Amino acid sequence: MIFLIMANGAALAQSSGSDRKGWGYFVGGVGATSGNGSSTATFQVAGGGEGLVYKGLGLGAEVGYLAPFRGPGDGFGILSVNPSYHFRNASSSGKLVPFVTGGVSLGFRNGSSGGGNFGGGVQYWMKDHVALRVEVRDHIFSSDTPHFFQFRVGLSFR
Repeated sequence: MIFLIMANGAALAQSSGSDRKGWGYFVGGVGATSGNGSSTATFQVAGGGEGLVYKGLGLGAEVGYLAPFRGPGDGFGILSVNPSYHFRNASSSGKLVPFVTGGVSLGFRNGSSGGGNFGGGVQYWMKDHVALRVEVRDHIFSSDTPHFFQFRVGLSFR
């Protein structure tokens, strides 16, 4: 399913000029897991793709790995499918594009747990095909588990 969504984003990215409608991205982040009166420093790596389906409204998916710094092998995988909104006319040059996102997440290791995520950030298109992506994201799997809050930086490409 992830391959099909990313392939669709890549296919959308084949159009010319500023009407490009899809991109992929890779991000890395640091953050904290907080809940039940304690917190733990964490890191995350992830990659995904997004495509615009109507004006600034997008649809995307990503897969990643989130783990505590104190035990990198104690992490788990996260699969997310999200709608998003990209404020494409936020700057006169069109290079700075803020966005908000949120959707469903699946955490997996020896079993799986469903949840959700929300966040937002900005992409700065330095070149026609490469953008700096800066965002915050919070994954929540149930009321009994902590929040997994991350500050993430990476590259988008189209």
